[in-house]
Amino acid sequence: MNDETVVETRASNVGINPMKVVKSLLNKREVGIAVPLILILILVAIVNPVFYNTGNLVNVLRQTSFTFIIAVPMTIVLVAAGLDLSVGSVLALAGVTTGLALLAGVPIWLAILIGIGTGMVVGGISGLLIARFSIPSLIVTLGMMYIARGLVQVLTRGKPIYPLPDDFNFIGQGFVGEIPIVVIVAAAVGVAGHILLGRTVFGRSVYAVGGNRETARVSGINVNRILIWVYVMTGAGAALSGVLTTARLGSALANTGLGMELQVIAAVIIGGTSMFGGSGTIIGTFIGVLFMNVLANGMVLMKVSVFWQLVVIGAIIIVAVGVDQYNRKRRGMVH
Repeated sequence: MNDETVVETRASNVGINPMKVVKSLLNKREVGIAVPLILILILVAIVNPVFYNTGNLVNVLRQTSFTFIIAVPMTIVLVAAGLDLSVGSVLALAGVTTGLALLAGVPIWLAILIGIGTGMVVGGISGLLIARFSIPSLIVTLGMMYIARGLVQVLTRGKPIYPLPDDFNFIGQGFVGEIPIVVIVAAAVGVAGHILLGRTVFGRSVYAVGGNRETARVSGINVNRILIWVYVMTGAGAALSGVLTTARLGSALANTGLGMELQVIAAVIIGGTSMFGGSGTIIGTFIGVLFMNVLANGMVLMKVSVFWQLVVIGAIIIVAVGVDQYNRKRRGMVH
């Protein structure tokens, strides 16, 4: 009996079928996006090895972190069959309120809480309108996007808010060892989001609400409370990213976060979260966000026109939604 036969026999004795394990891994949504990510990493390395310079890799991780901090709660919203288009404007509003508080002499920690609290208030209002008045999330968050952006313009009159304290700027620009602080914050948010969505009663309730809202309500889940909280979380995530972005730039700018909502939603969908609710993971979202940033960075290094970059990203989004729709049809889950 050769070594391969022994391994197969032992696997069989303990109930492990290697082929089933491989098939199970290939069926996971995360693998579907991880494979293209690996291929892009290889392609970019061949075309321009500069991609793997330490400085460039740190830059990719930093950019990924700003997006991922918002993408984590956005995943939870989409799993609950919702949508939040206001995150880019909330990011800017939180940065502005934090900057104004700092210029007024407010302690750094309190200014940060004011910024994050601003985002939570905006998210809470959106969640309340969606949950209690049954207004579609698309309409509510689109309206909040304009309101928040308008408030930014009123507060700044289009002018940057600076100078900000060096100790505050260090949060967005500093390192712990070789790792940017924002990467550490993003990792903490990701771990917390993974545990919340995948290992708690709240997370199971979110999946239930996204799968079938009426069934969840009949099962005793407080659907309105779940909906309000998921939007509070997207507001908090956008605000945290806004505070870190302001610290990174050393000033609060009125045009910060323009288009961020589409980047975040695209990354989450590419990571395997369904737009129709009921499925998605934080791990998949991380891979999706990393994919988007590696792709963008790689196309810059390969000197691809910015216009073609938009075309490529748009095509990828359409393909990702198409694949999701196909999988739902195959499982008989189409709405």
